[in-house]
Amino acid sequence: MSDVLASASEVSSMMASSPVVIIDTRNPDAYAAGHIPGAVNMHEIFTYLATSTPEGIAELKSKFADAFGAAGLSGKETAIVYEQSMNSGFGQSCRGYYLLGVLGYPSTKVLHGGFDAWTAAGLPVSTEAAKPMAATFPIDPAGASILIDAKTMLAALSTPDIAILDVRDVDEWIADSSSPYGKEFCPRKGRIPGARWLEWYRMMKPTGEGPRFKSKDEILAECATVGVTPDTPVYLYCFKGARASNTYLALKNAGVKDVRMYFGSWNEWSRDPSLPIESGLPIKAAA
Repeated sequence: MSDVLASASEVSSMMASSPVVIIDTRNPDAYAAGHIPGAVNMHEIFTYLATSTPEGIAELKSKFADAFGAAGLSGKETAIVYEQSMNSGFGQSCRGYYLLGVLGYPSTKVLHGGFDAWTAAGLPVSTEAAKPMAATFPIDPAGASILIDAKTMLAALSTPDIAILDVRDVDEWIADSSSPYGKEFCPRKGRIPGARWLEWYRMMKPTGEGPRFKSKDEILAECATVGVTPDTPVYLYCFKGARASNTYLALKNAGVKDVRMYFGSWNEWSRDPSLPIESGLPIKAAA
């Protein structure tokens, strides 16, 4: 795949030869038990629930610019983000990649296979907490174009040229559950009307070394099953923008040119009773 994904050996080489900041998105206990030497723990990459109001987007940018700056990112370093494995953290390393993209950071990679790939390669592990040198994080406003708000998603419902992709698990898609945090976590169950379902797991496949992203052609074949080509504008959503970040990385890597995400996702959409939803089996499936 494209060079956004870096193998464990590639990451190890980069650490020895160029300025990098390694970001561990796992929970603090997992980080404390062992991590890539020098990695900074930023679990809020996964836990933060965003809203897409102007105030919510401003808070998101401010919070993560501060956090990434505190981790030592000045624009000169390559950010390398990882989770435990590619399917154990609901796409949380990819959520870091997406957030850095929203902020316009110039160089970001994801450790393909996560920490499992690192330890499987026999590379060194540390239990010492990192003490990064804080930096001034550079925000490039152009990055924000990949983030859409609820109003933009609502407008897309009447724009058939835009493919709205729901990448959640099947129980959420058919409105049996409102979230991965429990069936009743959100006030409404269902999906955004007109969405097409492309479950995030379909971007990956099992290997002897754990889950890995499919090849570019395999990902484009999955996209074709829901009518998406490299030229189709795509708006993604999931529950809070983690699983959709995994799909975002996959589609961008595969050459889909215009991919954006409704980062507030179902957690926000379901809480606004003025926004329309569909529930039950999709009409075509039920016919």
